Amino acid sequence: MQVDVLNIEGQKTGRSVELPQDIFGIEPNNHVIYLAVKQYLAAGRAGTHKVKTRAEVKGSSRKLHKQKGTGGARKGNIRNPLYKGGGTIFGPKPHKYDIKLNRKVKDLAKISALSYKAKDEAIVVVEDINLETPKTKQLFSILANLSVADKKTIVVLSEYNDSLYLSTRNIPNITTTLLADINTYEIMNADVLVFTESAVGIFADEEVVAEA
Repeated sequence: MQVDVLNIEGQKTGRSVELPQDIFGIEPNNHVIYLAVKQYLAAGRAGTHKVKTRAEVKGSSRKLHKQKGTGGARKGNIRNPLYKGGGTIFGPKPHKYDIKLNRKVKDLAKISALSYKAKDEAIVVVEDINLETPKTKQLFSILANLSVADKKTIVVLSEYNDSLYLSTRNIPNITTTLLADINTYEIMNADVLVFTESAVGIFADEEVVAEA
């Protein structure tokens, strides 16, 4: 799949890059995308919910009245769950929500998500953006030139760039991430992926290594 490389003015540079067919052109697998997104969201849950049982709440353990002969129900002590301030029956306990996925499944999910974006023509390649100092207004102008400033966009970099990261931090719908760190949830949650030219070059390098 050929994609034109744009400059920071949003114009074609005359160069283009070839997006690997085995990464951006496969038939997406919806189920593995679901599993990967489910794992990502589950990992964000703290799992620290906790309530006290009747053994843990404060209160006397004295039996309130005798078992039989009062005409009332058997109540036990004041920590009975039927009373206000008593323990909770079958309440939540701390536990993890982690889901295990094989590496091959996670990789297939990420490739499927990228293929969806390529199919929807939601991938933009721009020449490397170099900001000497963090400039939110300048970066917003560049994204506006690329027609993505008003969309939920992820700028994908080949390596960490402090100026770009700080420049996007105050733009609500724009995030910056490394190619090595991007995950299936972020890809599917974004409207557009903006790859820098050097980030796309990593795919070509990986293909050369694979062929060798």
